[in-house]
Amino acid sequence: MHPTDFTLRGAAEALSEGAISAVELTRAHLDAIEALNPRLNAYVTVAADQALDQARASDERRARGEAGPLEGLPLGIKDLFCTKGLRTTAGSRILGNFVPPYESTVSANLLRDGAVFLGKLNLDEFAMGSSNTSSAFGPVENPWSRRNHPDTRLVPGGSSGGSAAAVAARLALGATATDTGGSIRQPAAFCGIAGIKPTYGRCSRYGIVAFASSLDQAGPVARTVEDCALLLRSMSGFDPKDSTSADMPVPDFAAACGRSMKGLRIGVPKEYRLEGMPHEIEALWQQGLEWLREAGAETVEISLPHTKYALPTYYIVAPAEASSNLARYDGVRYGLRVEERDGDLKDLYERTRAEGFGAEVKRRIMIGTYVLSHGYYDAYYLKAQKVRALIKRDFDEAFGRVDAIVTPATPSAAFGMHEKTDDPVTMYLNDVFTVTANLAGLPGLAVPAGLDAQGLPLGLQVIGRAFDEETVFAVGAALERAADFTALPSVRAGA
Repeated sequence: MHPTDFTLRGAAEALSEGAISAVELTRAHLDAIEALNPRLNAYVTVAADQALDQARASDERRARGEAGPLEGLPLGIKDLFCTKGLRTTAGSRILGNFVPPYESTVSANLLRDGAVFLGKLNLDEFAMGSSNTSSAFGPVENPWSRRNHPDTRLVPGGSSGGSAAAVAARLALGATATDTGGSIRQPAAFCGIAGIKPTYGRCSRYGIVAFASSLDQAGPVARTVEDCALLLRSMSGFDPKDSTSADMPVPDFAAACGRSMKGLRIGVPKEYRLEGMPHEIEALWQQGLEWLREAGAETVEISLPHTKYALPTYYIVAPAEASSNLARYDGVRYGLRVEERDGDLKDLYERTRAEGFGAEVKRRIMIGTYVLSHGYYDAYYLKAQKVRALIKRDFDEAFGRVDAIVTPATPSAAFGMHEKTDDPVTMYLNDVFTVTANLAGLPGLAVPAGLDAQGLPLGLQVIGRAFDEETVFAVGAALERAADFTALPSVRAGA
């Protein structure tokens, strides 16, 4: 087996048994990055020297009997997480040379548990996008290709496209990601891997560059559901530096992956049967429900009546919060500064922001500023928050009847880089199945479950009660076992 073909669990066992060292495992991944990253563009920054130093220190700790839960495991870090002494860009020119003097809580937790950081992963600028084509450092390419059109470059999904592409292509055993409206689950589904957005508050947001503060949540992507569970346990925990961090115990998520489905009630929301939805998405959904029934679960049709308002609600709330969060990038405090003319401070702001922000970020700032402006706040933003409360109430009522909800993860497989990017509204529709979980603050897991007619991966989504990731992992692992998804992308290390 090539060292990059390990799952996270498998690599941990190999390290524990002495079959491979952390240095050997890290060097194999760095070699893979050197070979494939010029094509995929998954990494913005490769921290080779730092990673090897961390791996050597890891091997020394293991020799002393001090191995942590993630000891010696090479991970990629989405370039939205501040990493002390390592450039953090948020995929934007305006932060192109920012080197944080502090560590995000999530990445600090991973380092505490022995992880090795290979580098920083590409993303849509400020995590705004569904395709990973808006990064100031160029688009990320999906390592999968269409069977009949192998030369068409496909998007990996966004905003965590660099994270998903790196894990799928064997350039990292796992990676951190963030999800504001689907940015973990959608790229995971597009790249044929697993990814979970945990409950809002489960992971600290401290040190994560903010997009929409009431929606953003960190989570992992990895090759298996169990690997995601292992990473999430290390990433989670109460943090007094984040006022939205939940002071809740962190369960052994991986142990939940082996739970039985007997007696579980699985909700099937009728509103997720969209007009014009591809037949293969519907067929996979029905297959997934059948797998769960065969495993002993009961499926129950439910209604989430305000689902149809979720996308417009999201695209009012998220840009509004973004316009507020991004006001800090003014050319004065940190980041890019484009010098003003004639000492005009307003000119400094305008020139810096015009040059520093990309088109999608500017679009969302404009939308957000508009809906927060005098005369429109009540008509748009306040109304959107009321609808958001109704969406959450729909879920509360549904979870009075069911233990988890299963839906498609995306309305299609990965699309070509230039097939939807000219139409922002069409792009926004990629989040149709995922935004509801963010608006309600609920955990959602994407699991690879099948292939479309072109040989591209398709995923199913499991949504659970707040802080009940254990049931989400249990259902996701049952789907994973039944699907037995073994297909591999055409571009990967060790191929």
